[in-house]
Amino acid sequence: MSTLLDLVGNTPLVELNKLHTNKNVRIYGKLEGNNPGGSVKDRAAKNMIESALKRGDIQPGMKLIEATSGNTGIALAMIACLYNLEIELAMPANSTRERVLTMEAFGAKVTLTKSIEEARDYAVDKAATGEYILLNQFENPDNYLAHYKSTGPEIYRDTQGEITHFVSSMGTTGTIMGTSMYLKEQNPHIQIVGCQPTEGSSIPGIRRWPEAYRPKIYQPERIDRIMDISEEEAVAMTRKLAKIEGVFGGMSSGGAVAASIRLAEELQEGVIVCIICDRGDRYLSSNLFGE
Repeated sequence: MSTLLDLVGNTPLVELNKLHTNKNVRIYGKLEGNNPGGSVKDRAAKNMIESALKRGDIQPGMKLIEATSGNTGIALAMIACLYNLEIELAMPANSTRERVLTMEAFGAKVTLTKSIEEARDYAVDKAATGEYILLNQFENPDNYLAHYKSTGPEIYRDTQGEITHFVSSMGTTGTIMGTSMYLKEQNPHIQIVGCQPTEGSSIPGIRRWPEAYRPKIYQPERIDRIMDISEEEAVAMTRKLAKIEGVFGGMSSGGAVAASIRLAEELQEGVIVCIICDRGDRYLSSNLFGE
């Protein structure tokens, strides 16, 4: 019998073969929405909380606090409740109602702010009182180490080592940092491709951070190439992904798939794996799937 925590990770790869025309390139999406909390962030949340508990960083009576744009908060709320830990989550007020309600369903306190930057400042200030433990996904090595220990090995195993390119949206950058670490150890020729929004585009889960807020865990040398994705391109591909491939993901997933298809058109052959970060039902109250 498995516990809920045992179900984090080992998500499936599914081939996306209808959206691109280069038959010498295979594109696979890693379905992170199959995690129990519904996103890739379950991996980092589990590792951050469990590692802090093992080190004794979390003491009795302390509360957790974290800034989030959504998926990390849901994952932390789910895992915190399993360990009987109180948690407060600060997030932008423009986040979808589904996300707020899901966090509250797990017992978290949710505080809405004007922006993710303001949420980060709020969480830091609360932690400075000494009553809260800030997990700080933006600076915490346990974020990317979750992917070094799980996401990277799973991808290499499930492609029988044939992967040539890994494509991931970049938010906190934990997924791409940790996966890159592992894949490059297995084969330094594997290309790591990150996705960021074009200037002025707003894509949940993908960021162009101001210098002052750039995640400390980000190491640019671990990425071979960065592709800019427009908001319009991400939305269009997210809708196509559902209608044509039957894969129901969020906008950052559409961005990663759009980058993968663009990449496939440049290659003579290859095996591309991209991250389908979460499920589309997190966005039904937005206009992502219809005006």
